[in-house]
Amino acid sequence: MPEGPSVRKFQLLTSPFVGQVVVKVGGSSRKINVNDLNALRLQDSQVHGKNLYLAFVAAEGPLGPTAEETVLQTEAASEASSPAQGGQEQVCAPQIHPQDKELQELQHSRSEVPDTAEGPGNWLRFHFGLFGSIRANEFSRANKANKRGDWKDPIPRLVLHFESGGFLVFYNCRMYWCSSPRTDPASDILSVEFHRGRALDALRAPDPICYTLLDQRYFSGLGNIIKNEILYLAKINPLTQGSLLALSDLEHLLDCAIQFSSDWLHSKLRGKRLHPQIYQKEQCPLGHAVMKGALGPSGGFKRLTWWCPQCQPAVLSGDGDPSPLD
Repeated sequence: MPEGPSVRKFQLLTSPFVGQVVVKVGGSSRKINVNDLNALRLQDSQVHGKNLYLAFVAAEGPLGPTAEETVLQTEAASEASSPAQGGQEQVCAPQIHPQDKELQELQHSRSEVPDTAEGPGNWLRFHFGLFGSIRANEFSRANKANKRGDWKDPIPRLVLHFESGGFLVFYNCRMYWCSSPRTDPASDILSVEFHRGRALDALRAPDPICYTLLDQRYFSGLGNIIKNEILYLAKINPLTQGSLLALSDLEHLLDCAIQFSSDWLHSKLRGKRLHPQIYQKEQCPLGHAVMKGALGPSGGFKRLTWWCPQCQPAVLSGDGDPSPLD
């Protein structure tokens, strides 16, 4: 399913339509009545982790604060509440490319601010499937035949036509109404409010590190692709228990997670494809044979994982035994 960088690009596609009224709707969704969106105004667009939230209000209703106004209000509140001396909490913002104005605006938009007071209207939450996507002012077209040999275009779950003449198309996603996003930006790896200290505490758990990285309570937006790539970049075996790793190794892994996610988002905004080093590869960049296995907690969901036994050796536990690989 789309990971954090992809969903943030989806939000960027929806942003130009904020403030516009829906004049026509369509789509195959059975989870919601798509006609309920007709004649509503798109008031806001927020993202948290792998979820996109769109707020709709009656067309004659107030628009609410603009993104710029909200950012100014948030900064003012932050300055007013900041202690004179730094505390022990550590907050780490992802490193971004300063020349990319769009990316900077996306990082600092209202999408990073938890909605403490529910505003007017309702929020529609989108969670995307494996091939989920959003298109702006265009429909997705089939690029190959399906299993039946038919060249059928993907069927959109939702289509929103706006008063400007533009439209948004949503594919392979689940939707439902909620009263507010109720998000926690401190767990979002692409948020300026990402809490580094809390993430490090989670990584120290005596669990295989590849399990912890996919825990959305601490690494919202981090998915299977990011997991595989950053473990290779940090030279950490996926089944190594976090409690066996030095703090410096965990710090490096967290740096890789933040930087890789930010770089991937930057590439997406520039229309460039990701070129993974280990994910779905048979050899690592050094030419070593790559291992693959479905790894996950007992009774939990298993995710395909790729790693290089030579570049990512197993770590010895305190009793001298290597961390288990099965």
